[in-house]
Amino acid sequence: MARKVLSNVDTAWLRMEDPTNLMMITGVLVFSQPLVYDRLKAVIEERLLVFDRFRQRVVQPALPGARPYWEDDPNLDLGYHLQRATLPAPGDRAALQELASLLASAQLDFSRPLWQLHLVEGFGDGGSALICRLHHCIGDGLALVHVLLSLTDTDPDAPWPLGRPSQPQERCRTPFDGFFRRARKALGATQKVAGAALREYLTVLRSPSRAIEIARLGFRGTEALARLLLLWPDPDTVFKGPLGVAKRAAWSDAIPLAEIKSIGRALGGTVNDVLLTAMTGSLRRYLEGRGEPVEGLNFRAVVPVNLRPLDTEPGLGNRFGLFFLPLPVGIVEPEQRLHELTRRMDARKDSLEAPVAFGILNTIGMSPSQIQDVVVKMFGLKGTAVMTNVIGPREELYLAGAPLEGLMFWVPQSGRLGIGVSILSYAGSVWMGVMTDAGLVPDPEAIIAGFEAEFDELLGLAPQPEQPPVARERCRGTTQSGRRCGNYPLAGSAYCRVHQGQAGSEG
Repeated sequence: MARKVLSNVDTAWLRMEDPTNLMMITGVLVFSQPLVYDRLKAVIEERLLVFDRFRQRVVQPALPGARPYWEDDPNLDLGYHLQRATLPAPGDRAALQELASLLASAQLDFSRPLWQLHLVEGFGDGGSALICRLHHCIGDGLALVHVLLSLTDTDPDAPWPLGRPSQPQERCRTPFDGFFRRARKALGATQKVAGAALREYLTVLRSPSRAIEIARLGFRGTEALARLLLLWPDPDTVFKGPLGVAKRAAWSDAIPLAEIKSIGRALGGTVNDVLLTAMTGSLRRYLEGRGEPVEGLNFRAVVPVNLRPLDTEPGLGNRFGLFFLPLPVGIVEPEQRLHELTRRMDARKDSLEAPVAFGILNTIGMSPSQIQDVVVKMFGLKGTAVMTNVIGPREELYLAGAPLEGLMFWVPQSGRLGIGVSILSYAGSVWMGVMTDAGLVPDPEAIIAGFEAEFDELLGLAPQPEQPPVARERCRGTTQSGRRCGNYPLAGSAYCRVHQGQAGSEG
């Protein structure tokens, strides 16, 4: 296949690679049954390798100023890209988080296609997991979640793949095209953050090399650019400082989406507002535990915004901008904090920060690396955390015949930030994940515990979610935070798949 030069924005993400801040999206998928290696390998051959980028490596030309390009890897070794691992006893979440942390700290091999999957056996009670590592230059979070979900089925009895790659193409049709149409429709609300930009500057977005012209197209664009450049640096906290190589990952129990919506209905705010309010409260708790002053404290989250027009498919590549959301860490009372955070989010509905940031990323992709370093450091000074939100499928999915119980992912902390927060919904539940620099925050599980405590406080202020039309008792199990499980039990059991092991402890 002919060589293809990386886009300016993809080049920017490639150049941001640093041993202490890898530009790698890391995901964890959890299954209640063992994944069969040979069947999973056949699925990857048939469905993943149809995407060119997963058969290609990045070549950095020796000539100064020459652009990096994609070329087919003549020695593609699927055995390297799909590896096996076994968790040590007891094979619990803590062990899986430890393995995910180690892999998130390890750089991908740039002489090969920039992705790797690890099939983890021995997780939980007869289950398994899949840890995925994908370089950001391949695509952004929405694109890569699309790719991963294209491997799955809605039917547990789907036929065993033939294991032969389909006709290579940039994108293949999958059973989830309908889901992504719904997701793009839902993203319309998020895209209000970019406001009129997607209408006023559609021509610019279709011609990325001209994206920086946003700043010259009118007062609002110039104002947004000035606001970005003139933001004061965020205050110094334990979340900011020189980074090391080691990273730490942790994630929450599944949170019933119905509970989150009940809080939003009772107190005001979207699902995202509620979750960010609880996370902001958790960051406050963590700072207090480390002896840091929190009164009146505000610092910013860097929030990605999808900039693909709603009528386009989420192909590979990076098509998103960024905006800075000030978090009201200094507010103690949860309801007041929710109202203030919602107000601040609403204030950005007509902001042009996201497309202007896209233009800046596009421009630094064409600039010498020294200039890029200056811009990246400037963005890093203005933010403290990266916070992302991806809407996943509503229905239960299966990978190589195994039911998917939950999933989590983290994007890189671009700008050399010390903490990343991810929200992902799937099949009526939501997971909150945290990735930190081990030297700055060695115990992200404490942030997760604080988040669950803050969420419980918000839940106590709201009425319980309405019961489903047909009376059906919930699972009798309890989560690690002590809450009653919100899932429905298996047929003939009082427990769901996750908590079936608790049945033996009764009596």
